Amino acid sequence: MATKAKTTTAKRKRAPVRKRTPKKAAPRTRGMLPAECKLDELPPAAAEVAARVESEGGLVIGSYYEPLGRNPLLLAALPIDRIEPTPFQRDLSDAHHKKLSGVIDKTGLFLDPVIAITAPQEGFWTPNGRHRLEAMRRLGAKSIIALIVPKREIAWQILALNTEKAHNLRERSLEVIRIYKGLIEEDAKRPESDFSFYLEEASLVTLGLCYERKGNFPGGAYHSILRRLEEFSSEPLQKALAVHERYADQVFELDEMVTAIVAKLKDRGLVSPYLRNFVVARVNPLRWIKDEPPPLPEVLKTMRERLSRFSVDKVNQQDLAKMGGAAEPEA
Repeated sequence: MATKAKTTTAKRKRAPVRKRTPKKAAPRTRGMLPAECKLDELPPAAAEVAARVESEGGLVIGSYYEPLGRNPLLLAALPIDRIEPTPFQRDLSDAHHKKLSGVIDKTGLFLDPVIAITAPQEGFWTPNGRHRLEAMRRLGAKSIIALIVPKREIAWQILALNTEKAHNLRERSLEVIRIYKGLIEEDAKRPESDFSFYLEEASLVTLGLCYERKGNFPGGAYHSILRRLEEFSSEPLQKALAVHERYADQVFELDEMVTAIVAKLKDRGLVSPYLRNFVVARVNPLRWIKDEPPPLPEVLKTMRERLSRFSVDKVNQQDLAKMGGAAEPEA
């Protein structure tokens, strides 16, 4: 029995997927020489994309092998109304694209092509260039220069590797759930665990569903619990999403109970920016569990039971002061 328990623990506590910084390579040991980047004939996948560009009213300006991985790329001018941002990236910053349009207008030059892939049905998507695209539209441009990658999966890789993405929990979660739903449209039968690199952590899928339902959902109060207990599933994406949806419903139900208790504490004159986190911490059984924790549904059930017995009369301002720690960043 002990051996079996140890194996289960090891399975649940496997290390999360981490983005590692590659070691510095010796000079001139990887990739291709300049002359080797010449692409004399388009491979089938790239030729298909080139035909798509022309059928959409665009123009292929050139092609080449990128110098590190020898992947074929196309440089093309696309009609600006034939390209859209991927539907699963974070929201547009109004201030940023307006400022960018001012810079482009002042120089009179568009020098930074957007990255593009073919969209599922027609047109093109850009996973890296939303603000440049909107800036050019603001200026009334007819076309835009794009670097087109025949490999469609680059759309998710770019978002996963984006070093400029916000660390705000709400934005991270919304971006992850949008990627998730985009992946379902692409390949719903593959297991969820195959996409762990793109999705960062399983808890962000559940929180993304919560933020979709309620933009100001207090996800930071529950993130540590979900992060500890949720793992990527070996089930196909569509089935795995149904599990996340069930968890999101349970977290919402829990938060409604927490919100009612927080209101009662405020009515008693108790003041703290961490009232919600204080209540959640009080009923969180994981605080005292160092070994194998129970599954998430069981933990949430225990928390609901404890909330139903929560006595606001036994809480005082000194208890809140002892908490000290801050919540995770919110929107």
